Amino acid sequence: MFRFLKQRRRQRLRAQPFPPAWRSIITGNLPIFRRLPPEDQAELLGHVQVFLAEKHFEGCSGLELTDEIRVTIAAQACLLLLHRATDYYPELASILVYPSGYTSYEARHLDGNIWDEGGEPRLGQTARWLGSLVLAWDDAKRGAAHPSDGRNLVLHEFAHQLDYEDFKTDGAPALATRAEYLTWARVMSREFAALQSAGGTGTSTVLDTYGATNPAEFFAVVTEAFFERPRALRGRHPELCAQLARFFRQDPSRYSAEATTTP
Repeated sequence: MFRFLKQRRRQRLRAQPFPPAWRSIITGNLPIFRRLPPEDQAELLGHVQVFLAEKHFEGCSGLELTDEIRVTIAAQACLLLLHRATDYYPELASILVYPSGYTSYEARHLDGNIWDEGGEPRLGQTARWLGSLVLAWDDAKRGAAHPSDGRNLVLHEFAHQLDYEDFKTDGAPALATRAEYLTWARVMSREFAALQSAGGTGTSTVLDTYGATNPAEFFAVVTEAFFERPRALRGRHPELCAQLARFFRQDPSRYSAEATTTP
Protein backbone atom coordinates (compact mmCIF):
# COMPACT_ATOMS: atom_id res chain seq x y z
CA MET A 1 0.00 0.00 0.00
CA PHE A 2 2.80 2.42 0.91
CA ARG A 3 4.53 1.79 -2.41
CA PHE A 4 1.28 2.43 -4.28
CA LEU A 5 0.68 5.69 -2.44
CA LYS A 6 4.25 6.82 -3.06
CA GLN A 7 3.97 6.15 -6.78
CA ARG A 8 0.63 7.95 -7.00
CA ARG A 9 2.04 10.98 -5.17
CA ARG A 10 5.02 11.04 -7.53
CA GLN A 11 2.73 10.86 -10.55
CA ARG A 12 0.86 13.89 -9.25
CA LEU A 13 4.10 15.79 -8.73
CA ARG A 14 5.34 14.99 -12.24
CA ALA A 15 2.01 16.13 -13.71
CA GLN A 16 2.05 19.53 -12.02
CA PRO A 17 2.80 22.59 -14.16
CA PHE A 18 6.50 23.33 -13.93
CA PRO A 19 7.18 26.73 -12.36
CA PRO A 20 8.35 29.15 -15.08
CA ALA A 21 11.00 30.59 -12.75
CA TRP A 22 12.48 27.12 -12.25
CA ARG A 23 12.52 26.48 -16.00
CA SER A 24 14.36 29.76 -16.51
CA ILE A 25 17.00 28.61 -14.04
CA ILE A 26 17.47 25.32 -15.88
CA THR A 27 17.67 26.89 -19.34
CA GLY A 28 20.08 29.53 -18.05
CA ASN A 29 22.36 27.32 -15.95
CA LEU A 30 22.23 24.04 -17.90
CA PRO A 31 22.88 24.71 -21.58
CA ILE A 32 22.60 20.97 -22.21
CA PHE A 33 18.87 21.14 -21.39
CA ARG A 34 18.14 23.04 -24.61
CA ARG A 35 19.82 20.27 -26.59
CA LEU A 36 17.61 17.50 -25.18
CA PRO A 37 14.73 16.18 -27.28
CA PRO A 38 11.38 17.69 -26.17
CA GLU A 39 10.22 14.41 -24.64
CA ASP A 40 13.40 14.19 -22.57
CA GLN A 41 12.99 17.79 -21.45
CA ALA A 42 9.48 17.02 -20.23
CA GLU A 43 10.62 13.87 -18.43
CA LEU A 44 13.50 15.71 -16.77
CA LEU A 45 11.25 18.49 -15.50
CA GLY A 46 8.89 15.92 -14.01
CA HIS A 47 11.75 14.20 -12.22
CA VAL A 48 12.93 17.56 -10.85
CA GLN A 49 9.48 18.13 -9.33
CA VAL A 50 9.69 14.84 -7.44
CA PHE A 51 13.33 15.26 -6.46
CA LEU A 52 12.79 18.68 -4.92
CA ALA A 53 9.71 17.50 -3.04
CA GLU A 54 11.50 14.51 -1.52
CA LYS A 55 15.08 15.66 -0.82
CA HIS A 56 16.06 18.04 1.97
CA PHE A 57 18.58 20.76 1.10
CA GLU A 58 20.70 22.53 3.70
CA GLY A 59 23.10 25.44 3.26
CA CYS A 60 26.44 25.22 5.07
CA SER A 61 29.10 27.78 6.09
CA GLY A 62 26.62 30.61 5.81
CA LEU A 63 25.30 29.73 2.36
CA GLU A 64 21.72 30.91 1.92
CA LEU A 65 19.81 28.35 -0.13
CA THR A 66 17.99 29.66 -3.17
CA ASP A 67 15.83 28.13 -5.87
CA GLU A 68 18.78 28.55 -8.23
CA ILE A 69 20.92 26.28 -6.07
CA ARG A 70 18.26 23.64 -5.51
CA VAL A 71 16.99 23.53 -9.10
CA THR A 72 20.44 23.58 -10.72
CA ILE A 73 21.60 20.64 -8.61
CA ALA A 74 18.35 18.72 -9.00
CA ALA A 75 18.30 19.03 -12.80
CA GLN A 76 21.81 17.62 -13.11
CA ALA A 77 21.04 14.76 -10.73
CA CYS A 78 17.87 13.90 -12.63
CA LEU A 79 19.69 13.70 -15.96
CA LEU A 80 20.95 10.30 -14.73
CA LEU A 81 17.35 9.09 -14.25
CA LEU A 82 15.96 9.58 -17.76
CA HIS A 83 14.37 6.58 -19.49
CA ARG A 84 14.71 4.31 -16.45
CA ALA A 85 12.41 3.12 -13.69
CA THR A 86 13.69 5.02 -10.69
CA ASP A 87 13.19 5.31 -6.96
CA TYR A 88 14.90 8.72 -6.91
CA TYR A 89 18.11 7.85 -5.09
CA PRO A 90 16.46 5.95 -2.22
CA GLU A 91 19.57 5.91 -0.01
CA LEU A 92 19.76 9.71 -0.07
CA ALA A 93 17.81 11.94 2.32
CA SER A 94 19.65 15.27 2.36
CA ILE A 95 21.97 17.42 0.28
CA LEU A 96 24.39 19.74 2.07
CA VAL A 97 25.68 22.63 -0.01
CA TYR A 98 28.78 24.71 0.77
CA PRO A 99 29.57 27.97 -1.04
CA SER A 100 32.82 26.49 -2.33
CA GLY A 101 35.38 23.85 -1.39
CA TYR A 102 35.36 22.77 2.23
CA THR A 103 37.49 20.75 4.61
CA SER A 104 36.37 17.30 5.70
CA TYR A 105 37.79 16.08 9.00
CA GLU A 106 38.03 12.33 9.43
CA ALA A 107 40.25 9.51 10.66
CA ARG A 108 42.13 7.65 7.90
CA HIS A 109 43.64 4.20 8.32
CA LEU A 110 47.29 4.10 7.26
CA ASP A 111 48.67 0.73 8.33
CA GLY A 112 48.16 -1.77 11.13
CA ASN A 113 47.08 0.17 14.20
CA ILE A 114 48.18 3.50 12.75
CA TRP A 115 45.50 6.08 12.00
CA ASP A 116 45.81 9.65 10.84
CA GLU A 117 43.31 12.32 11.82
CA GLY A 118 43.14 15.55 9.93
CA GLY A 119 41.43 17.72 7.38
CA GLU A 120 41.17 17.05 3.66
CA PRO A 121 39.98 19.64 1.12
CA ARG A 122 36.94 18.47 -0.84
CA LEU A 123 34.44 19.64 -3.44
CA GLY A 124 31.93 16.86 -2.83
CA GLN A 125 31.36 13.75 -0.80
CA THR A 126 28.82 11.05 -0.15
CA ALA A 127 28.67 7.60 1.43
CA ARG A 128 26.02 4.90 1.63
CA TRP A 129 25.87 4.99 5.42
CA LEU A 130 25.59 8.80 5.56
CA GLY A 131 22.24 9.21 3.84
CA SER A 132 23.51 12.61 2.69
CA LEU A 133 25.52 14.14 -0.12
CA VAL A 134 27.79 17.20 0.10
CA LEU A 135 28.50 19.61 -2.77
CA ALA A 136 30.43 22.83 -3.32
CA TRP A 137 27.98 25.17 -5.03
CA ASP A 138 30.51 27.06 -7.16
CA ASP A 139 31.81 23.81 -8.67
CA ALA A 140 28.32 22.37 -9.10
CA LYS A 141 27.29 25.47 -11.05
CA ARG A 142 30.51 25.48 -13.09
CA GLY A 143 30.00 21.84 -14.04
CA ALA A 144 26.51 22.58 -15.33
CA ALA A 145 27.76 25.53 -17.39
CA HIS A 146 30.50 23.49 -19.11
CA PRO A 147 28.77 20.29 -20.26
CA SER A 148 31.55 18.88 -22.44
CA ASP A 149 34.74 19.21 -20.39
CA GLY A 150 34.41 15.74 -18.88
CA ARG A 151 34.09 17.04 -15.31
CA ASN A 152 30.82 17.35 -13.45
CA LEU A 153 30.73 17.23 -9.67
CA VAL A 154 27.00 16.58 -9.42
CA LEU A 155 27.02 13.70 -11.90
CA HIS A 156 30.03 12.23 -10.09
CA GLU A 157 28.50 12.27 -6.62
CA PHE A 158 25.07 11.08 -7.75
CA ALA A 159 26.69 8.22 -9.66
CA HIS A 160 27.92 7.06 -6.26
CA GLN A 161 24.31 7.09 -5.08
CA LEU A 162 23.37 4.84 -8.01
CA ASP A 163 26.18 2.53 -6.95
CA TYR A 164 24.58 2.21 -3.49
CA GLU A 165 21.21 1.04 -4.81
CA ASP A 166 22.26 -2.61 -4.67
CA PHE A 167 23.40 -2.03 -1.05
CA LYS A 168 27.08 -2.27 -1.99
CA THR A 169 29.84 0.18 -2.83
CA ASP A 170 31.61 -1.72 -5.57
CA GLY A 171 31.27 0.31 -8.75
CA ALA A 172 28.26 -1.65 -10.01
CA PRO A 173 24.76 -0.16 -9.88
CA ALA A 174 21.65 -2.29 -9.48
CA LEU A 175 21.41 -4.48 -12.59
CA ALA A 176 18.56 -6.75 -13.61
CA THR A 177 20.21 -10.15 -14.03
CA ARG A 178 23.26 -12.15 -12.99
CA ALA A 179 24.35 -12.23 -16.63
CA GLU A 180 24.35 -8.43 -16.71
CA TYR A 181 26.48 -8.31 -13.55
CA LEU A 182 28.96 -10.79 -15.06
CA THR A 183 29.31 -8.77 -18.27
CA TRP A 184 29.58 -5.53 -16.30
CA ALA A 185 32.31 -7.00 -14.09
CA ARG A 186 34.29 -8.30 -17.08
CA VAL A 187 34.26 -5.00 -18.96
CA MET A 188 34.72 -2.73 -15.95
CA SER A 189 37.56 -4.79 -14.48
CA ARG A 190 39.50 -4.66 -17.74
CA GLU A 191 38.90 -0.92 -18.20
CA PHE A 192 39.74 -0.17 -14.56
CA ALA A 193 43.07 -1.99 -14.91
CA ALA A 194 43.79 -0.07 -18.13
CA LEU A 195 43.14 3.25 -16.39
CA GLN A 196 45.43 2.27 -13.53
CA SER A 197 48.14 1.49 -16.09
CA ALA A 198 47.56 4.78 -17.90
CA GLY A 199 47.86 6.69 -14.64
CA GLY A 200 51.13 4.97 -13.85
CA THR A 201 52.69 5.63 -17.24
CA GLY A 202 51.24 9.06 -17.94
CA THR A 203 49.40 7.80 -21.03
CA SER A 204 46.75 10.18 -22.40
CA THR A 205 43.22 9.04 -21.58
CA VAL A 206 39.64 10.22 -21.99
CA LEU A 207 39.00 9.32 -18.37
CA ASP A 208 40.14 11.24 -15.31
CA THR A 209 42.83 9.09 -13.69
CA TYR A 210 41.16 9.71 -10.32
CA GLY A 211 38.91 6.88 -11.45
CA ALA A 212 41.84 4.50 -10.87
CA THR A 213 41.46 5.02 -7.11
CA ASN A 214 38.96 2.17 -6.70
CA PRO A 215 36.01 0.63 -8.60
CA ALA A 216 33.47 2.99 -6.98
CA GLU A 217 35.39 6.07 -8.13
CA PHE A 218 35.85 4.46 -11.54
CA PHE A 219 32.08 4.20 -12.03
CA ALA A 220 31.64 7.84 -10.97
CA VAL A 221 34.37 9.03 -13.34
CA VAL A 222 33.12 7.02 -16.33
CA THR A 223 29.62 8.38 -15.69
CA GLU A 224 30.99 11.92 -16.02
CA ALA A 225 32.70 10.99 -19.28
CA PHE A 226 29.65 9.16 -20.65
CA PHE A 227 27.43 12.22 -20.29
CA GLU A 228 30.02 14.90 -21.11
CA ARG A 229 32.38 13.29 -23.65
CA PRO A 230 30.33 10.43 -25.09
CA ARG A 231 31.84 10.51 -28.58
CA ALA A 232 35.39 10.37 -27.29
CA LEU A 233 34.46 7.63 -24.84
CA ARG A 234 32.78 5.54 -27.54
CA GLY A 235 35.75 6.04 -29.85
CA ARG A 236 38.34 4.84 -27.35
CA HIS A 237 36.30 2.56 -25.10
CA PRO A 238 33.39 1.14 -27.13
CA GLU A 239 32.57 -1.77 -24.80
CA LEU A 240 32.66 0.48 -21.75
CA CYS A 241 30.39 2.99 -23.47
CA ALA A 242 28.00 0.19 -24.47
CA GLN A 243 27.68 -0.98 -20.86
CA LEU A 244 26.85 2.53 -19.69
CA ALA A 245 24.37 3.06 -22.52
CA ARG A 246 22.65 -0.20 -21.60
CA PHE A 247 22.36 0.82 -17.95
CA PHE A 248 21.40 4.47 -18.42
CA ARG A 249 19.24 3.72 -21.50
CA GLN A 250 20.58 6.86 -23.13
CA ASP A 251 22.87 7.92 -25.94
CA PRO A 252 24.23 11.30 -24.81
CA SER A 253 26.03 11.73 -28.13
CA ARG A 254 22.59 12.65 -29.52
CA TYR A 255 22.51 15.83 -27.49
CA SER A 256 26.09 16.32 -26.31
CA ALA A 257 27.81 19.70 -26.64
CA GLU A 258 31.06 17.83 -27.27
CA ALA A 259 32.82 18.91 -30.46
CA THR A 260 32.46 16.37 -33.25
CA THR A 261 36.21 16.54 -33.79
CA THR A 262 36.99 15.31 -30.23
CA PRO A 263 39.51 12.45 -30.59
